[in-house]
Amino acid sequence: MKHRIIVLGAGYAGASAAGYLARHLHPDDVAVTVVNAEADFTERIRLHQVAAGRDLRRHSLAGLFAGTDIALRIARVTAVDADAAQVTVEDEHGTDRLAYDTLVYALGSTAADHGVPGVAEHAFHVATRPAAERLRDRLDALTGGRVLVVGGNLTAIEAATDLAEARPGLHVTLATSGAVGAWLGDKARTHMLRAFDRLGVELREHTEVTAVEADGVRTAHGGRLGADATVWAAGFAVHPIAAASGLAVEADGRITVDRSMRSVSHSGVYAAGDAVHVIGDNGEPLPMSCASAGFTRMQATAAIIADLTGRPAPRTALAYYGNCVSLGDKDGLFQLVDGEARSTGAVRGRTAAALKHFVYRGTVWNMAHPTYGLPVRRRHVKAEPARRSVDA
Repeated sequence: MKHRIIVLGAGYAGASAAGYLARHLHPDDVAVTVVNAEADFTERIRLHQVAAGRDLRRHSLAGLFAGTDIALRIARVTAVDADAAQVTVEDEHGTDRLAYDTLVYALGSTAADHGVPGVAEHAFHVATRPAAERLRDRLDALTGGRVLVVGGNLTAIEAATDLAEARPGLHVTLATSGAVGAWLGDKARTHMLRAFDRLGVELREHTEVTAVEADGVRTAHGGRLGADATVWAAGFAVHPIAAASGLAVEADGRITVDRSMRSVSHSGVYAAGDAVHVIGDNGEPLPMSCASAGFTRMQATAAIIADLTGRPAPRTALAYYGNCVSLGDKDGLFQLVDGEARSTGAVRGRTAAALKHFVYRGTVWNMAHPTYGLPVRRRHVKAEPARRSVDA
């Protein structure tokens, strides 16, 4: 019987993990199945552009996985039973249960509402493609009007600047409870603030939003900001599936793993991407990001292949090198950081924008070429998984 590997989620971590495993393990010995709610690969770091109305090419997962023997199941994951090694999924035909020998949990994250009333009912977000398309449709229906972006981190900055540039008829305001882009170095932050001025983005710092309403938000000091569309970009939260699965998780619901990305409670389960809690090489948890998805995917797949083939388990760097931020289509920031996440310099303007576009193209290319285009040998499974550890 073939060793059954199920990959949950086909985002930046899941899609490349599935492709890498399928290209390194022999199909006579291993069956790789990917479960994803949508048939297309979602370029999540570009969803603010979808909302802005930019026309982005779609990439079908079937096309990206062509020639790999991967079985693609378009369905929504509703539950994981880690003790029984089963996954429950739902599609248009009903409910099904899939058994696995090895599970790669890469379901990612969604917008975090932080318990603020009215977010689910009245706010838009750009954490999924359907959500970004709903926001696009809402903005298409406005002739002029006010858009309020809530948040002060990367997603909020990119959403506010791209919406303002692509839809100049809208008045865009960004409200955040602290200082926007507070982690940026002085020169990088100054450049960002100048971009806000150039694009006409109104900035409301130190403004905590306590409730979202149909036509605006309430703030902690009793004030109110009116809006025809409120975009919630105040951070990410993982889906509750992992916490309900029996897997060991952190307080925020992310799966607790060892250095191999293996669950500390269930040895046949690995996690990658936003859903994993792992300590990076600097001693701090890796942040939820596209870059972290790449490093955790590489470590998880390396460990799985080592388990199944009896080969040594290599160690992949778990680092965070910097922030790449778009400020509209032709402006941006690329800030390098040290091991303590302190700025060591920044590239600004059109050069940074070109780097960001290179990242866009490179991430999609990597989904179809997870081995970076190099020839690989599909290796046979030697025995039952040895569960080799990567040195801490």
